[in-house]
Amino acid sequence: MHATRRLTAAAAAVPLILFSTAPTASAAPFAAGPDILVSGPSALTACPFGASADFAAAYDNTEVEPQVAVNPVNPDEMIGATQQDRWPDGGARGLSSWITHDGGDSWAKLPDVPWSACQGGPTRFGRVTDPWVSYDKAGNAYFIGQPIDSAALGLSAISVTSLDRTTGTWRPPTIIQEDTGDRFVFNDKVSITGDPTRAGYAYATWIRGSYPNDGRQHPIADLHSFAYRGKPMFSRTTDGGLTWSTPVPMRDSNAYFQGNQIAVGPDGTLYNVAANLFTGAGLNDNGVYMGVMTSRDAGLHWSAPAKIAPIGFAQLFVPDDNFPIRAEDYLPDIAVDMTSGAIYVVWADSLGTALNKVVLAKSTDGGRHWSGPTVVATGGPGVQSYNHAIDVSDTGMVTLTYWDDRNNVLGDGIATTDMWVRHSHNGTASWEPEQHLHGPFDHYTAPISYFAPDDPRGLFLGDYMGLETISGNSTIAFFTSTIADGADVHAVRLNHS
Repeated sequence: MHATRRLTAAAAAVPLILFSTAPTASAAPFAAGPDILVSGPSALTACPFGASADFAAAYDNTEVEPQVAVNPVNPDEMIGATQQDRWPDGGARGLSSWITHDGGDSWAKLPDVPWSACQGGPTRFGRVTDPWVSYDKAGNAYFIGQPIDSAALGLSAISVTSLDRTTGTWRPPTIIQEDTGDRFVFNDKVSITGDPTRAGYAYATWIRGSYPNDGRQHPIADLHSFAYRGKPMFSRTTDGGLTWSTPVPMRDSNAYFQGNQIAVGPDGTLYNVAANLFTGAGLNDNGVYMGVMTSRDAGLHWSAPAKIAPIGFAQLFVPDDNFPIRAEDYLPDIAVDMTSGAIYVVWADSLGTALNKVVLAKSTDGGRHWSGPTVVATGGPGVQSYNHAIDVSDTGMVTLTYWDDRNNVLGDGIATTDMWVRHSHNGTASWEPEQHLHGPFDHYTAPISYFAPDDPRGLFLGDYMGLETISGNSTIAFFTSTIADGADVHAVRLNHS
């Protein structure tokens, strides 16, 4: 089985380097700070909760699926979060978070939030997944997670907390949605966005799978219905996270909106981007597409989804043996230029080929019309790219990070993977030379995500990576990289003159 080879494959480790793949352009490249190892030993490895009939052990001391946020009031303060001790069949023992007060030079672990039983939370939640952090205009910090009972389609909840500035710790989490999983009603793929234009406002969103009337019609009729939907859910706080509104769907129709993420424009307009994977019985006049919904009243009302572009995706894989990689490439990342209002969305798309590449679409009219998608990863033909992240600085500089396998050598037993960064100073009309950010690392030693013990879903380091503007033209990249049979979280500060 491939898992055996993963344990014996040697990782290729080299110091952090930065180089361009093209002649020097008029603008200077990023100056990278040191590659900081953020995570340390897990305190949850002895926890008895969360085991399943198929998997009795989690990946100890393993952090995956990182996110990061920067305090706009004090950019030296940042918070990062990841899953802690990933289970092979989904979720983790807990969610960990770290804070820096010196601009990313050093990071300290924050006290655990009682999301799951392993972290002192309700015993019904054996696991938790999908961490996300954000700040609002006033510097209030928010943290969201998804407590679950197991990887099966069972109990799932959406839970949120905010940072108590008096104690320097997270407040007790508030569960804003909980479902038992009965008749396939479940919650998934959360994100949270602090409003950069409204102090005290933040927005939680996720997908809630259900039948009409939440599956309360008839057990036989529900399970044979063609009207199954994935509703884009919304809840907000207007008091810095002390209270949250009753969750409501942004759109209650027979569509399946996955990967919901909200960004806020300079005029306070909310943009929710998501991949619409199917409609009703799978029939969809627009096909499978990336879409965006807008709200001009802080989330009380939402437009119908505007189509950004059709999407297509091929299975990510290790070129040596076609072993699958799980990176949920169709999940989008969104960023807004807070001066011009331009909106940028990135995802990985096959564009009708057998390989996924990171692509970008752009709107300059509030999401009504879009250019692209255009390939923005530069590994060349025959190279797949994924784990994309994008952000825009207050000077309008667009920064993009992604992974690819251009340096992989077939047959050497190592799934060589590297992380890259690009930036643009003219709204992506052109890009400065690409730079190497991290690696190479051996993807074979990543945790494996499984559907079942004999059915691997793929090597898993996260459905997303963290990237956030600090101030001016500085950016923080917050990402995972492999160790022997696991993963650690790293942070690199990128400064541009």
